[in-house]
Amino acid sequence: EVELVESGGGRVQAGGSLRLSCAASRFTFENFAMGWIRQAPGKEREAVSCINSRDGTTNYADSVKGRFTISSDNAKNTVYLQMNSLKPEDTAVYYCATHGVCRSTGSPPPTTSDFGNWGQGTQVTVSS
Repeated sequence: EVELVESGGGRVQAGGSLRLSCAASRFTFENFAMGWIRQAPGKEREAVSCINSRDGTTNYADSVKGRFTISSDNAKNTVYLQMNSLKPEDTAVYYCATHGVCRSTGSPPPTTSDFGNWGQGTQVTVSS
């Protein structure tokens, strides 16, 4: 059974930075794409980024483009989300999840319903 464990969430002031990590196990990491999806209270889930573990292709939602950077370390079976210039509207629970393949470079991430296995999530709170 696929296991995904997120960490790195917390509380930060607007303009600050956080780095989320997602440790994956029990599947062949490099054969999958990995994504970060967030859900704010009362809002729908939003896929914010995706990375192909095999070739490094990345996608970003317009809402985070230029501020967030996704990366992966195949040797550690871990995917990261570096979040800079955080805004109060970035407050949400952030989940990592598996996908078959990201969209082509420059495209938005796949829709949230297309992601397969999900972690338990990590809370990010940005105060103004």
